[in-house]
Amino acid sequence: MNNPLKKPIFFVAVFALLITACQSNQEKSGSTENIVSKTKQSAPDLEEPAIEATVEELLFAAGNYNIEVLDDMMSDKAMLGISGLKDGVWSNSEIAIGEFFASAKKGEPSPYYEIPNAYDILVTEGRIALVRADGFVYRYGVPQNKEINHFTLMKENGKWKILNISWTVERVPEEKKKFDLEIFARSYAQAWGSKRPGFVASYFAEDGAIQVNDGDPAIGRDAITKVAQGFMTDLPDMIVRYDSLVSKLNGTEFHWTLMATNSGPGGTGNKVKVSGYEFWQLDGNGFIKNSQGHFASEEYKRQLEFGIDN
Repeated sequence: MNNPLKKPIFFVAVFALLITACQSNQEKSGSTENIVSKTKQSAPDLEEPAIEATVEELLFAAGNYNIEVLDDMMSDKAMLGISGLKDGVWSNSEIAIGEFFASAKKGEPSPYYEIPNAYDILVTEGRIALVRADGFVYRYGVPQNKEINHFTLMKENGKWKILNISWTVERVPEEKKKFDLEIFARSYAQAWGSKRPGFVASYFAEDGAIQVNDGDPAIGRDAITKVAQGFMTDLPDMIVRYDSLVSKLNGTEFHWTLMATNSGPGGTGNKVKVSGYEFWQLDGNGFIKNSQGHFASEEYKRQLEFGIDN
């Protein structure tokens, strides 16, 4: 005998399955949309390379105490905030950027080198950026502090400008202060672009010497300062790029590339780009005892007169 309730129950069951399937499809569709949305949000922002370059330019200028460049990169109302750990106790300090610049001009700074080893970047509408950059501060190839930097940047007239900087500072334990020859070489290259010839000389031992091609050796930091000053006067925008280190039996070759414009007094205004190397012998304290510099002087002179492309 046919049960009259079977057909209604069957249709109800089918209808319920259809509703459940539709809901499932809607949930899957919504889930897919969420995944796509999250993927879009987490994709690398097109501004990130420019932001990283801005931060590295800032740290390069800061390591050289190049106040002119720093002033151009910073907002006039920028603040610096520092939280430092000493003897197990954290303490905070803050200073307006103008006060920092005034203090830096009065002091006798020494160069330092800092390049972040990790970045976290958050960009909003291509206009505001929050950056965390972790790294170590080195002096003459030896790590001094571990710093975690936080930068706030705003895009202004197509260029990223620094609004604020804050960072934490922790001293590197004495047992971990190991000399790193590559970092030493990179920071030495940075010093050549500092507009401070004494920074270059500070990488040499007190009685250290440098000889450029077949010229007479400059002995002692005062004489080395004069050599560096000559290049910095002729090539005010000079940048020396670290290329490589090559180990030799009795020393190390530091290979570099110099890029600049001959815009100093009586200069031609031509751009130059020349590569070379210095053969180093270091003393027991990690400073340059003797450097013999080599580069193609004839090509350098040709570029000074005619430029790179002629």
